[in-house]
Amino acid sequence: MPGYNYIYKSLNRSVGKAIHRYGMIEDGDRIAVGVSGGIDSLTLLWILHERLKSVPVKYKLFPIYIDPGFEGGFAEALKDYCGEMGYSLMVEKTMHGILAHSSENLENPCFLCSKLRRKRLFEIAGELGCSRLSLGHNMDDIIETLFINMFYAGQISTMVPSQTVFKGLFTIIRPLAFVDKNKIKRFAKAHGFPDFVNTCPSAKKTKRFEIKKMLNQIYKSNEKVKGNIFRALSNVKVDYMLK
Repeated sequence: MPGYNYIYKSLNRSVGKAIHRYGMIEDGDRIAVGVSGGIDSLTLLWILHERLKSVPVKYKLFPIYIDPGFEGGFAEALKDYCGEMGYSLMVEKTMHGILAHSSENLENPCFLCSKLRRKRLFEIAGELGCSRLSLGHNMDDIIETLFINMFYAGQISTMVPSQTVFKGLFTIIRPLAFVDKNKIKRFAKAHGFPDFVNTCPSAKKTKRFEIKKMLNQIYKSNEKVKGNIFRALSNVKVDYMLK
């Protein structure tokens, strides 16, 4: 595809900027990588793998997929794909998605499913001797989380590129934090990532999906808005906030 090298170099620069600014990766790190089958996590695994060829810092990657238990899943196909890259994908079969959508769950299905998935990711990362968990959240995810928290939690907060949890036991890192979702889409198309279809019945019924649609309409009216919102997250005028 024309422009592939440009897209890759641009993506790599953004990832390198995030890694260096937040000290995400150190020499000898064992990094668990949450792989969902979506283009974000596939891009994350691929770019971290490729960077090993050119950066002086050496680390090991351990991709993990938490299967939510829906029919028509793609765990084996995803495992084969990771195998082609030289990685043995850890697949954890669960019923998290089924439980989250059952009558027994009184919470938001996405909240419970995400909570259970994250818990298991940490447990497996610990079993693998990893101190870092890398997730595929990008610039758009960070912006959307800001609005989700404002609209539905009454607070101004979002995901952060690097976050230490459990009293320093783990560090969550998001190397795609400075990467625009559109850039990931172009890269995924150019690279020819396989299309793993999300079988979750709530995939397009979430609060995040609603926020995404709202923001995309705003972005269409002014291409500078997304960048301005993202920069605003590190340019907070505390004296002009309510107390």
